[in-house]
Amino acid sequence: MTLESIVVTIVVGLVAGFLAGLVVMGRGRGWFWNLIIGILGAILGRWLAGLLHISINLGADLLNQVVIAFVGAVILLLIWRLLFRRGRK
Repeated sequence: MTLESIVVTIVVGLVAGFLAGLVVMGRGRGWFWNLIIGILGAILGRWLAGLLHISINLGADLLNQVVIAFVGAVILLLIWRLLFRRGRK
């Protein structure tokens, strides 16, 4: 893994995690958790896209990566919310 790919992964993770936190939770989770959620979301999104044979081509490769990571992060946060509801009925 090159330094460039690590930086791209971090940026994609931050953007996807922040956007997913806004959509699902109504706010971001802080830079550290946004990064973790975004990177795990990217892994989940890529796995699901490959499993379902879904290809996204919106032009720029970075934009495609953000969309896949965002979808994966939203799914991840929805699962998290279902599992750890903290007394809400």
